[in-house]
Amino acid sequence: MSSPDTLPIAENPSVRLGYLPLSDSAPVIVARELGLYERYGLDVQLQRDVSWANVRDKLATGDLQAAQMLAPLPLSTTLGLGGLRAPLLTGLTLSLNGNAITLSSALDQELHARGADPVNSAASSALALRKYLDERGTGDGLTFAAAHTFSCHSFQLRRWLRAGGVDPDNDVRIIVLPPQQMVDSLSRGMIDGYCVGEPWNTVAVQLGIGAVQATGYQVWNNAPEKVLGVAASWHENNPATHLRLRLALMEASRWLAAEENREAVVAMLEAPQYLNMPATRLRPSLTGEFSFRKGDTVVSLPDFHVFGRYHAGFPWRSHAQRLLTHTGAQIGREFTEEQSRALLQQCFRTDLYREAARWLQLPAPDTDYKNEDTHDDVWSLASGIDLGPDRLLAPADD
Repeated sequence: MSSPDTLPIAENPSVRLGYLPLSDSAPVIVARELGLYERYGLDVQLQRDVSWANVRDKLATGDLQAAQMLAPLPLSTTLGLGGLRAPLLTGLTLSLNGNAITLSSALDQELHARGADPVNSAASSALALRKYLDERGTGDGLTFAAAHTFSCHSFQLRRWLRAGGVDPDNDVRIIVLPPQQMVDSLSRGMIDGYCVGEPWNTVAVQLGIGAVQATGYQVWNNAPEKVLGVAASWHENNPATHLRLRLALMEASRWLAAEENREAVVAMLEAPQYLNMPATRLRPSLTGEFSFRKGDTVVSLPDFHVFGRYHAGFPWRSHAQRLLTHTGAQIGREFTEEQSRALLQQCFRTDLYREAARWLQLPAPDTDYKNEDTHDDVWSLASGIDLGPDRLLAPADD
């Protein structure tokens, strides 16, 4: 590993870095708690926010220099979707997985009576939902929430619904809510379920007002969840600062990959200045000892959050292609191969990851794309890099 003293000098070491108080904000918080920002000569100010739209807007306007960001947002914001156009990019994925789909306890009981077994089969709960809707007949529809229109939450929720033969555009209603409003909205009956990152699924389970029907991993094994987003113009003007920031976060992710460090992470995140939440609500997903329903047996899900394992930091353009295809389907737009390739090269900067990996003397994939939805178990590239499973939950008509 090269010394930080040999790195290019930071153009401006002061960085305002935005994040949401979620369990997978761990890398940006761990980097601060372990002194990694300082090690790389940066003065990083963490700024906690309440919604992904706020983070996106502040990044685009320069109020933030960098942010923990939903993986699809560099693409959608560069395209001008969601009311704002600004060229954004990422050179580092911060986390894989981390979401779950939670329904109200009342709806969970209805699905359980119709054969739902979410611990063993996410499709079973979606099929049970189809049966429930068919038996219910006419009347008010169900309302589900996702944390952002252009997010893996939306993708995973819609894919789970389709696995049961439920049309997400006609059979139910999907709205957008900030993560911190999900549990309260569920408890008040304003929504019937949601897809969101932790700890908000565990909170609903522990309070007895909701039950998990599928984890994000069950819907898309090792999906890219959060990335380090920056404005393209900021990167162009501050390449050395950006490099140092990526290096600090890559070291934090390597530390997070060690199972023995997860309890220490829980202690960091529960602090008032970060998530301000009891450790009992953070521990299940971060340690992988997870409950789908209050009082049920705890199940081991070691890949609920993946930060460093499976070369998680690499911003695969094949991941981005799937996200772009999903985004296009939501807005009724198809992208040509030329348009897609240009956008992926602009927004998912694999070259920036390889640059940082060289400084850390770490291996990096020598290809920007990998085969998706083909691996049930851990597998290896020809270069010897181990990658994780990548299956997707199949729609009911497949």
